[in-house]
Amino acid sequence: MKKLFAIVALVAACSFAATSNVMAQEEAEEAATEQVDTAAVDTAAVDTTAEAAVEEAPAVIEEETESLHKVLKTKFIEGDAGFMSLVALALVLGLAFCIERVIYLTLAQVNTRKFMGELAELVAKDKVEEAIDLCKNTRGPVAQVSRKALVCLNSKEQNDIASIERAINTEAEIQGSYLEQHCSWITFFIASAPSLGFLGTVIGMVMAFDTIEKAGDISPTVVAGGMKVALITTIFGIVVALILQLFYNFILGSIEGLTANMEESAQELLTMCIKSPKCQK
Repeated sequence: MKKLFAIVALVAACSFAATSNVMAQEEAEEAATEQVDTAAVDTAAVDTTAEAAVEEAPAVIEEETESLHKVLKTKFIEGDAGFMSLVALALVLGLAFCIERVIYLTLAQVNTRKFMGELAELVAKDKVEEAIDLCKNTRGPVAQVSRKALVCLNSKEQNDIASIERAINTEAEIQGSYLEQHCSWITFFIASAPSLGFLGTVIGMVMAFDTIEKAGDISPTVVAGGMKVALITTIFGIVVALILQLFYNFILGSIEGLTANMEESAQELLTMCIKSPKCQK
């Protein structure tokens, strides 16, 4: 009887132990599954947050860009559209003349050393007509001055040194005037832009005093409108003048460089013509 009871107790203990192990394994599996699900949920939340941030970033950038554009447009309107339009017109016209001069001066620049070398070689071989054709096919003031001198050298009436030198000086002055063409308009717009801004400033101050007179009060709220118009027009006028001045300084530097090349080439050209057998000494 005792043996039977011991066997039954042993079987019951083994069954309980097995059941406990199974339940522990199931609980461990459930806990691991919950951890995996939680990690997946966290990862999905992070991905959703990142996607939302990525989607929001262009919107923020676009909003900032639009706000800058709106600010400029608002300030333009607040600065009195009439005077601000005149300042903007001065900027557009001034830039048009500046771009025209920059293109002209850029096309006028050539390799002067190479050109004068080829020209000297042709003149030394007494091929003056070919040298004239070379000058016609070459752009720039140096080529035009050289062509004028060689035409005199190739003629029978004006092939003396004095006539050739006179022709070089005359053509150099003409080409110099071509280089400086339209520069007076650029200086006009440089001067007119801040002048228009200052005019808007004066008108803004008058508006401020008119408002003070009507309101009978000198509080900041009453004066702010006219002062804002005055300051905005002044700022825009000065900015336009600075932009045009930068272009104008570049243009002046290009003109000085071309003028220096023209003077140096004129001396070489005169020496070249004196050495030519066609020149009357």
